[in-house]
Amino acid sequence: MLVEIYSDLVCPWCYIGEARFDRALETFPHRDQVEVVLRPFQLDPEAPVPGTPLISYLEGRYGAQARAMMEQAGEAAEAEGLAVDWEQAQVANTLDAHRLLRMVVWKEGAEVQRQLAKALFRLHFVQGGDLSDPEVLASLAERQGLDRQEVGAFLASDEGMEATRDAMEYARGIGISSVPTFVFQGRWGIRGAQPPEAFTRMLDQVLERMEEGADLEEGADGQEGADHE
Repeated sequence: MLVEIYSDLVCPWCYIGEARFDRALETFPHRDQVEVVLRPFQLDPEAPVPGTPLISYLEGRYGAQARAMMEQAGEAAEAEGLAVDWEQAQVANTLDAHRLLRMVVWKEGAEVQRQLAKALFRLHFVQGGDLSDPEVLASLAERQGLDRQEVGAFLASDEGMEATRDAMEYARGIGISSVPTFVFQGRWGIRGAQPPEAFTRMLDQVLERMEEGADLEEGADGQEGADHE
């Protein structure tokens, strides 16, 4: 079973939603048959390079609502055992980080990609790292066991840039308008940071449909589910 997660690395609900999905996957009897691949999506393609403090950036965009938004997301993250340090977090353009994740899944596989993504989430939400900084990305990749020189050379080039942008355009073309969005077998989907029980139900239902030989040729439009709100 293929599960594609469309997310952005500076999105707190993506951070939370992936943790909830992982909880569901841990109890799924056929989890060894599930491949999870991350797909790129940018909430703000115009986000700055280099990064800038997140709090002031959000207050500039949302005014007094910004603090309430962070408090709501922070409480949900804490309930999942996830740390968030809003005072340290920076908003930054995530294009290169997504480009790196695409390169990693091609060369190292889906599991390595997911572990790197988890480290990128922590870098942003806990450590105040600038996800637009190639040196920061290369250093993190090295700590995850990747070749720093290879990663640095990749990020210094334009390799994969057009393909990453095309992948984001493709996501919007098939109806991905908010993240996180979880697409199962290219057809069935859930939007938002749903409770683990919702993911468990979807895993069970998709497996049942696969065993029944359901037609899987249809795209990911008409996704089921609701946003986290």
